[in-house]
This record gives sequence, C-alpha cells and structure tokens, in this order.
Amino acid sequence: MKILAFAGSTSSTSINRELVKFVLKDFQDEEINLIDLNDFTMPVFSVDLEKKGFPDEAHRFLKVIEECDVIICSLAEHNRSYSAAFKNVFDWSSRINVKVFQNKPMLLMSTSPGGYGGGNVMNTAKTFFPQFAADIKDTFSLPKFYENFDMESGVINPDILKDLKDKIQNFKNQITTNE
Repeated sequence: MKILAFAGSTSSTSINRELVKFVLKDFQDEEINLIDLNDFTMPVFSVDLEKKGFPDEAHRFLKVIEECDVIICSLAEHNRSYSAAFKNVFDWSSRINVKVFQNKPMLLMSTSPGGYGGGNVMNTAKTFFPQFAADIKDTFSLPKFYENFDMESGVINPDILKDLKDKIQNFKNQITTNE
C-alpha cells in the first residue's frame, strides 16, 4: 500500500507534521511518501493567472495523489481555517481536477496549541473535502498539542493516545477491507 502523508502547513516547526510523523509509525511496513508543502509553492491563485496556465507544482500535487492508495494528513488551522499555503495548493489543484483527492481513503487530522485541536479547520474539511472526492474514513483532532505531545514520545496523554490508536486501527480495518 502506498501512503501519501502531509501536513497542511509550510512551517519548519509544524506541529501538524509532527502528528503525521507520529501516526506514520503505525504504518512502517507500507510505502510512505511524506511530502512537504514547501515543495509545492505557487503564486497565489487568481483567475488572471489561471488564464496563463497552471503551475507545474499543481500538476505534481495531483500526481502524488494519483500515485497513492491512501492519504494521511493533518491540517494546520490559521484564523479558524486552512493555512494560506494549503489553500493555495488546493485552489490551484481543484481548478485542474475538481476531484482533487481522487476518491482516496483518507485519515484526516488536525492539531493546535489550543483546546479545540484545530476543530474549526477539521469541521470545514469534513464538510468540503468529500465534495472534492475525499473518502474520509476517520478523523482525529489533538487538542493542546504542547501539553499532550512530546517530540520524542509522541502523544503522551493516555486517553488521547488510546483514542488515536483506535482511530488508526479503524482506518486500517476500513482500507484493508476495501482492497
């Protein structure tokens, strides 16, 4: 199985990237493509720029989705929505193919320093991603990242860790029954 994994952030210290890397430890026997949105930097989307053509990076983003079997991502929340970097990649890609996520099974996550764990961006994504052909199998939000996550150990709150492990197992069960 080929896993595409990414954080919806371009920060070099992305907590969402740390969450993705922690979850990927449960998929060590799989082929993993952990991408960095910094490799997909494009001009800010506009209809005027679209008339001149689509950036190669948008085509490459769609290609890495096409080449995977499943998607694991964790979205950063900026002002209660997607980060500008992710939204821009998403906007360009959706203009090429409205089915951006190409019906791939997805484990959708978010985290933030606050107690809502990126819940606003999660709720937005749960509503809109299926309209762009995301097959969301499960979701997970990690609240209070700096209280519940250790960079060496990962999720340290036992109740939250159990919830995450249950969701990972549920995701695995769903994707293996679909093969």
